[in-house]
Amino acid sequence: MRAVLQRTKPGNLRMSAAKRLLKALSVSALTAAPLSGATFALTALTPSVAQAAVVTNISVRGNERVGNQTIADFVGYRSGRNFTPAVVDDAVKALFRTGLFRDVSVSVSGSTLVIDVSEFGIVNQVLFSGNRRLKDDRLTQVVQLGPRSRFEQRILDDDVAAIEEAYSRIGRADVTVNASVIDLGENRVNIVFNISEGGRTRIAQINFIGNNAFSDRRLQGVISTKRSNILSFISRNDVFDEQRLAADEEQLRRFYFNRGYADFRIITSAGDVDPETGNIVINIEVDEGERYAFGLIEIDSTVPGVDQSALEATVATRSGSIYSAEQVEDTLIRMSERLAGAGFPFAEVTPVGNRNFETRTIDVTYVVDQGQRAFIERIEIQGNTATRDYVIRREFDVAEGDAFNQILIRRAQRRLEALDFFERVQISTRAGSAPDRVVIVVNAVDKATGEIGGAVGYATGSSNEAGVNFEASIVQRNFQGRGQRLELSGGGTSATRTYNLSFTEPYFLGYRVAARFDVFQRRNEFDDADYNVTTTGGSVSFGLPLNDNLTANLGYTYLRENYERQDNADDCTAVVTTDCVPTAVQDRIDNPRVKSSIDYGFTFNTIENRADPRDGVFVRLNQEIAGLGGDAKFIKTTADASYYRTLSEEAELVGLLRAGAGNIVGLSSDGFSELDHFRMGPNRLRGFEFNGIGPISAETGDQIGGTTYLNASAELQFPFPALPRDLGFRAAVFADAGTLFGVADNAAVVPGTDDMSIRASAGISVIWQSPFAPLRFDYAFPIMKEDTDQEQNFSFSVSTAF
Repeated sequence: MRAVLQRTKPGNLRMSAAKRLLKALSVSALTAAPLSGATFALTALTPSVAQAAVVTNISVRGNERVGNQTIADFVGYRSGRNFTPAVVDDAVKALFRTGLFRDVSVSVSGSTLVIDVSEFGIVNQVLFSGNRRLKDDRLTQVVQLGPRSRFEQRILDDDVAAIEEAYSRIGRADVTVNASVIDLGENRVNIVFNISEGGRTRIAQINFIGNNAFSDRRLQGVISTKRSNILSFISRNDVFDEQRLAADEEQLRRFYFNRGYADFRIITSAGDVDPETGNIVINIEVDEGERYAFGLIEIDSTVPGVDQSALEATVATRSGSIYSAEQVEDTLIRMSERLAGAGFPFAEVTPVGNRNFETRTIDVTYVVDQGQRAFIERIEIQGNTATRDYVIRREFDVAEGDAFNQILIRRAQRRLEALDFFERVQISTRAGSAPDRVVIVVNAVDKATGEIGGAVGYATGSSNEAGVNFEASIVQRNFQGRGQRLELSGGGTSATRTYNLSFTEPYFLGYRVAARFDVFQRRNEFDDADYNVTTTGGSVSFGLPLNDNLTANLGYTYLRENYERQDNADDCTAVVTTDCVPTAVQDRIDNPRVKSSIDYGFTFNTIENRADPRDGVFVRLNQEIAGLGGDAKFIKTTADASYYRTLSEEAELVGLLRAGAGNIVGLSSDGFSELDHFRMGPNRLRGFEFNGIGPISAETGDQIGGTTYLNASAELQFPFPALPRDLGFRAAVFADAGTLFGVADNAAVVPGTDDMSIRASAGISVIWQSPFAPLRFDYAFPIMKEDTDQEQNFSFSVSTAF
């Protein structure tokens, strides 16, 4: 026995209440006896029949809070005025318009104007009972009734439906809400909502029907609705919601349209409830259609003066490549910007596709026409309760008074969606006050943007990174609704501690420049080297987007390193094989080291989903110059590149190639030492300890890092066998290679350890997209190493894509 789960939108709920009221009136009118009783019930809402009369007195009855004189003023009473039936009718309407009265009757008796009113009750308190999952402050935001508001049964019915809807959004569709109205006298009432929260409704299965190109597992990864699992109480992504399902349908369309399936359509999507278990099964039936490639690409302009050759550089679609709606949209945006910059603000670009069913190609012609001259009258923003209006407005490249351009409006919607501040973003238009005016309406519904994350892991080996690792963070991605990011994080091992507070303003001083401010402290206890280091400092950095994919970066860092000798530590004056305090450290124990540096670089990124990258390129080039005061004086250059490629959509195979390089050069003999060396570890070369390879100090017998490094990795990611996809687990096999060599001029090394010997390793990984943060567990074993290297087979990290 199955029943179709239905959700009624708030508007429909209000309509249903109205229909029930009309139905009740109809039934009472048909069944009441005698008939005159029904007639009286209907005429009580209209003015009494009266002849024209001059009134010299007024009688007001039924009012408790509104004064007689106030009511007299509302109806326009004055002694000696002639009250015709039309004037009486206007008086009734005027009283209803005040919103103070539930019922009004106006009549003339002799020379007296008689007014009978029934006032709306005033709400004294709104109370909630039985609610545990949703607290009072959350429900207070849901309901319309509140202290000192007027009481109406219609609004009370709407509030009951709104509470039920709020509970259904957290997976409790069988909630029951009963409202009680307690009369306090003097036309005041208390409202009590008695809530029985019921059990949590679970999504038992998500089925796709009609899909051949992609498996159910792959499509389940596209949508945001997930099956219930042991972690659903944290992620809350297993709640059935019609609006979320509609958003999932749009995600499926984008997924197929961007992979060549231009004829894709969703036939039906629905959630069915098993009345015995209360669990939900979601069925989505699709028609994939054929897969197309781009055919002939052309530009056709009817606007005089447009340079078509200049527009060719904006075309993102290429003949022979798989059809992608996203590439077509990118082309439209680029062309529209180029045209507007060339003095054609009203030029309109329309893609015209011509399907060839035999060759399965789509010829695309970008038609440039002179569009209708229309201007933006205003931008209206609604739906947002936390995010400030200006945070939404600044994502638009157009403002009030500018030429209306539908393509740039689409771009704004993509930017708003990319913020990840909203459950959904809908942008529509309506006619303005004149034929050439357009009103843009933005409906952006906020979602929770606060995150609390934590992770615990264990790494083997003998370095400071070995043992129990922990990470914890508190993040607010939309701080106080201003679009700012505030993060407090900490972590470490038994020998290390890190603390960081960061604040990011994405629009610094009102410009599209991201400014990030950090303060941090790191403490390392080097048990094998008999000294400790505490680093305290701060940094400020700026990111300037040059285009959608390229960003320029500029920053400044100031830090202070305090070195401490541990108890019973020995100084080193000759080549030894036991650990002791290096000379470079001894020089700094009573003289803390200060580094003042600037850094600059570029970041190129075409990867949209950083949490789960599947296609795209990420490249970062950076150079740091230390020497703006302080003790450190060097130039440090680094480069990193990652390339992701989906090798098989069906099998969900994702390939990754990664490479990196770095070099540091001293600017003076005393401003650069082994303390500034690069250290290699599991972040670049798995299977080896942090600072586990490279040149060895002739003083201490330990690795001291190097001035130059090279690394490369190849990885294949795939679904974790035998585990449901909704748990977020993936597996990977990988191979790493790298080298670290070169030392500062004042560093003495053991002969034969400062060379370009290649180290290599291979291993397996478990990647978990946990509700807290992406976590990664690696097991690697060296296949090429030196006798002096320090191995570490197992490592854990809070994973980042790049």
